[in-house]
Amino acid sequence: MSTQSHAGGPLSILMHCVYFPPEVGGLESHVYHLCRAMAAKGHRVDMVTSLSQPGLARHERMAGVGVWRTWMPARNTLGWGLHAFGSTPRLGALARGADVIHAQDIASVLPAMVARRGRRLPLVTTYHTSHFLKRADSPFWRPIFRRFIEAADHNLAASEEIAGVAESIAPGRAVEALTNGVDTELFRPVAPILDPPPQGRRRIIVPRRLFEKNGVEYLVRALPLLAERLDVEAVFVGDGPERERLETLAGEGGVSDRARFLGARPNADMPGLLCSGELAVFPSLMEATSVAALECMSCGVPVAASNVGGLPQIVDDGVGGLFEPADPADLAATVARLLLEADLEALGREARSRVVAKWSNDRLAERHLHIYRSLLARQN
Repeated sequence: MSTQSHAGGPLSILMHCVYFPPEVGGLESHVYHLCRAMAAKGHRVDMVTSLSQPGLARHERMAGVGVWRTWMPARNTLGWGLHAFGSTPRLGALARGADVIHAQDIASVLPAMVARRGRRLPLVTTYHTSHFLKRADSPFWRPIFRRFIEAADHNLAASEEIAGVAESIAPGRAVEALTNGVDTELFRPVAPILDPPPQGRRRIIVPRRLFEKNGVEYLVRALPLLAERLDVEAVFVGDGPERERLETLAGEGGVSDRARFLGARPNADMPGLLCSGELAVFPSLMEATSVAALECMSCGVPVAASNVGGLPQIVDDGVGGLFEPADPADLAATVARLLLEADLEALGREARSRVVAKWSNDRLAERHLHIYRSLLARQN
C-alpha cells in the first residue's frame, strides 16, 4: 500500500465488475467512464471482469485502465457466481498492490471480500441494478445481502430506492445514494448520424436493451395511439431477447413502418444516434438511475420516462416528463404533449445544464476519490 496515497498522492484502485466494455449497458458505461476518469487524474486503476465475448484479450489497457478478464461460463446467476469464484485468484493477486478495492454490484462483493482477507484494504461496494431489488425480499438472498453490506467500509447505491432497501436489510448501516455519472465531453450535442425522417414526421429515440424489465413493449403498444395524433416514428437502439416479439407486436399494431430496430450500436455512435431524435423515451418497468437517460440529457435531448425507481430523481417537467409504467395510453399522452406543445430545445438545454452541474463523470470521480481517501485516513 502506497504511503503517498495517504498524503494525497496517486491511489492504486482495484475494481471488480462482471461486465465491462465492449459489453454495452448502463452498468458497463458507468464503470468504464468512472475508471477512465480516475486514471486520467493520475491514479492506477485495474479492473477484473469477465471474458464475456469470444476473442477478447485476457489482459489489455483501455483508456489508461488495466483490464483483466477471467472465465465466465454463462450469462445467468450461476454463470455470474462461477465467474466470481474463478476471478478471485486474479483479484487477490492484484489486491497485494492496491490501496482500495471496489466491488461493482452483487456478484463482485464476495470475491472482493475474499481478496482483501488479511489485508488492511478498504472495501467499497456499489449496488446498481434491479437484480438487487428483485432479490431483496428473498429469504435466501436477504441474509447474504446483509452480510455483504455489513462487510463493506462504505456502501453506495445507484438510486435512493436501492439505498433505502439496502438500509432496511442492514439496519444501522448507511448506504449513500450516488447517481451514476456521464462523460459530458463524449455525450454532448452533436450532428445527427441518422438521415432525417420524411417531411413532417417526428422522431423519438429509444436507447433500451430489449429485455422485459425495460418495458419497450408498452412503447410499441403506444405507437398506434400516438399515430392517431401525429406522424411519428420510434427508433430503437439496443438488442435483446424481446426483439422478435416486439417486431411482431409492431406488425400486429400496424406500425411496422414507424418502428425501426437498429440493434446494438457501439458506444462511440451513441451521441450521434441520440441527437437524431427530438425526444428520448424510457418506458422502464424497473430502473435504478438510468445512465442512458442521463446520456440523452447530456446530449441536449429531452426525456420522457416511467415514474419508477430512480428515474424521477433525474426527470421532471423541466427536462421532459413522466408517465405511469406499463400504461401505453399515459405514455402516448405524455409523448404527444411534449412533441406538440413543449419547447423541446429549451428542455434539452436545461437537461444538458443539469447533467453538467450535478451528474458529470468528473464530479462522480472526485466523490469516489474522496471516499477512498477518507477510508485510508481512518486507518492511520
